[in-house]
Amino acid sequence: MRNQRRSGRRPGNQDTRETILAAARTIFADRGFDKASIRAIATAAEVDPALVHHYFGTKDKLFLASMEMPLDPGELVPKALDGPREEAGERLVRLVLSVWDSPAGKPAVALLRSAMNHDWSARLLREFVVTQVLRRAISELGLTGADAPLRTALVATQIAGLAMVRYVLRVEPVASEDPETLVRAIGPNVQRYLLGEIA
Repeated sequence: MRNQRRSGRRPGNQDTRETILAAARTIFADRGFDKASIRAIATAAEVDPALVHHYFGTKDKLFLASMEMPLDPGELVPKALDGPREEAGERLVRLVLSVWDSPAGKPAVALLRSAMNHDWSARLLREFVVTQVLRRAISELGLTGADAPLRTALVATQIAGLAMVRYVLRVEPVASEDPETLVRAIGPNVQRYLLGEIA
């Protein structure tokens, strides 16, 4: 009996997971998190969508895996913002610093450095910061007004600026400053962008 080569989608094997991740990085960078779909990623990887769900579960989990993020903002952000609303800005800055200062933050720092030179990395980093961190913060605080996107972007200026100065450019004394000093200095700005007057 002749061996016939199967056509169609790729069967599961040890390379399938990496193939899906490579396709996911491309789709997320090209289309953004919101417009990317499991079906589109599966098509690009030449696998059945069920395999994507099998390896990664949800689109959020797939996105985090494609970013090589060991921590899930979906779990961390609600915990960080659980408390008095007037301290939300400080708690959000404290969360960012605690993650990025830890070994678990190394992939994010590496992506931030790469984003300086590569548009593809910059798009992935933007999608991560906006959809996984800032959008969750806005949702946790119950901000649904027309200015919510502006608030999100303004918070991003503080978070991205802090990350760039502390971890990439390593400008002193910010690069080696005690995290709580930075929380006290930057937290009020983030607080105003989240809940205060912005116009």
